[in-house]
Amino acid sequence: MESVLLYILGVLVIVVGLVVSIALHELGHFVPAKAFGVRVGQFMIGFGKTIWSTRRGETEYGFKWIPLGGYISMAGMYPPAKGESHERYSTTGFFQTLVQDARAASADTIPDGDEKRTFYLLPVWKRIIIMLGGPFMNLVIAVVLYAVLLMGFGIAQPSTTLGSINECVVPATSEQQECGPDTPDAPGNEAGLLPGDRVLSIDGRVITEWDDVSAAIRPAAGRTIPIVVERDGEEVSLRLTPLLTERFVVDERGEIVEDASGAPLTEEVGFAGIAPAYETVQQPADEVLPAVGDNIDAVVQIILNLPQRMIDVAEAAFGAEERDPNGPISVVGVGRIAGEIASLDTIPVVERVSALVGVLAALNVALFVFNLIPLLPLDGGHVAGALFEKVRRFFAKLFGRPDPGPLDTAKLVPITLVVVIILGAMSALLIYADIVNPVRLFAP
Repeated sequence: MESVLLYILGVLVIVVGLVVSIALHELGHFVPAKAFGVRVGQFMIGFGKTIWSTRRGETEYGFKWIPLGGYISMAGMYPPAKGESHERYSTTGFFQTLVQDARAASADTIPDGDEKRTFYLLPVWKRIIIMLGGPFMNLVIAVVLYAVLLMGFGIAQPSTTLGSINECVVPATSEQQECGPDTPDAPGNEAGLLPGDRVLSIDGRVITEWDDVSAAIRPAAGRTIPIVVERDGEEVSLRLTPLLTERFVVDERGEIVEDASGAPLTEEVGFAGIAPAYETVQQPADEVLPAVGDNIDAVVQIILNLPQRMIDVAEAAFGAEERDPNGPISVVGVGRIAGEIASLDTIPVVERVSALVGVLAALNVALFVFNLIPLLPLDGGHVAGALFEKVRRFFAKLFGRPDPGPLDTAKLVPITLVVVIILGAMSALLIYADIVNPVRLFAP
């Protein structure tokens, strides 16, 4: 029963964190919009039917049933067509109707007397600031949460103390999982190393971090080298003979590197069969931004490979494939992971809280990057439209042509609808996959 309650608590933490992140994202749009004099009719968290709202001045603030986003309603998001006023007009054709409805809805947000307080009349730089304000808030949240995570809780790092000693050596490409009569003994085990030993030096090289251990052992295959450890407060000298074996090639993030065909790369290196104990170490402030940058890069790579990633998700959802733990997941998947973390009673409470902070930080990085995609209706699409308008006006002025005026973004509404449908389909697939074949941090 306790684990169920903790699971629910973990999910609630993510739900509340998501709602707060969305609210601050919209605040990032709202504050500069109001500062630049734009009329803002609504500030809403969620989509669908309104469950609560209140009006303060000209703005209605409220919550809607589906907490998967939010919006502020700014007057005049779309300019009227050339030669048209803000009044409605009739036309024919499905796409023309979409454009007409968008212009009409935009016109409805402009009360008499507020015609000059519209979004589309703002200078390009002000519109860009408004649209970047939301993603910027998510970036700020991510930086703050990473600072709390790294500088407050700290992160687990390999120490120079041995955590485990393998009994035997099994090649990386072998299907064998356990030691057998034909598998060679692990060199560390043969040398007499024990869990808890702190490595002081290997082959005369002073060890200050675990990377030093790997750097000393990997090129020493077949050679017997001295290793000095501290055991029970005393120095113990031993002899270690690393064995040449096949190991997976990993990148700087610790992920297995694959060749062009998708097969994992391997290399022959010296191997001792020893693993470090991990200790939590608080990080300096200058580690925060690089950590955020690494997370941004990871999200960008997912987005750049999104078509293939979604194919992989579909194969996992409707087949027997395993979900990629580094692939895209929905809010449902994030909630399940948070629930697993919160209910895992084999790790201390502080580490569970730290992990949940990390999940919220990663979620805000994802919101930051995703909203910068230059497609409407995302913030990046509005920024791209504003920049195109600026370039168009620049060249018009350069060649002595009349000012073309604001970019008629209402004409892009049909494309926006296509993007919304694609995003909706992707979200539905991810939610389904996260229900029937979720990403699991821990084995069931």
